[in-house]
Amino acid sequence: MPIRTRVAALAALTAAALAVGAAATAQAGAAPGGTAQKNASVQKNASAPKKADAPRFLAASELPPHPTGWTAGPVTDGFPEQLAYCLGEGVPAYDYRHRLFHTELDTSAVQVTVVTGSAAKGKALADRLNKEIRTCAARLERLYPEIEAEGRFFGTLPVEEGATVHGLHTETSYGATDVNLLSVGRDGRTVTVVGWGQMGDFDDAPLAAFKKTAKKAVTKLY
Repeated sequence: MPIRTRVAALAALTAAALAVGAAATAQAGAAPGGTAQKNASVQKNASAPKKADAPRFLAASELPPHPTGWTAGPVTDGFPEQLAYCLGEGVPAYDYRHRLFHTELDTSAVQVTVVTGSAAKGKALADRLNKEIRTCAARLERLYPEIEAEGRFFGTLPVEEGATVHGLHTETSYGATDVNLLSVGRDGRTVTVVGWGQMGDFDDAPLAAFKKTAKKAVTKLY
């Protein structure tokens, strides 16, 4: 069962972000159907770890508790469109893998993981993703006048090379509200992003439980 998009506005933001990201990639000289695929293939062959060393993903039981429980999808190649509303323009061409999670209600989650070529490249990618998330609220308001967005920084976590936790709240002109928690963590050259979201505001977000999930996402990689 695919992850549920909680409000129509977020679906529109995701689609638009993907379109803008694709345009930016093309302008940079990396056409999605040509050079980008070639680069991804080269990267995969040159720097991907052996299958036995592939980073591990969160299990459903390791997400913030939910009354209906969580269902985990399979680990899938590619960058998830569920994070494109904030990261669609800021994701370099790497060999990403992701897993989607859903509940029986309106709460959903996603984890994406990537192994870069070195610890320095991993740090650069994590820094870039954190910057994109920090500026996400301002970009959403600039692109979509009907959206009011607020971003919050919830600090860092002492795990491996570190993890950061962010929050994003959006409200549409017709009253729909959505709250998201996002983390970016790194273990050497491997970077992982976890996203959690549902309808509501910051008071509805399980911040303490999400921080435990974000920390587990990094410690579980290897």
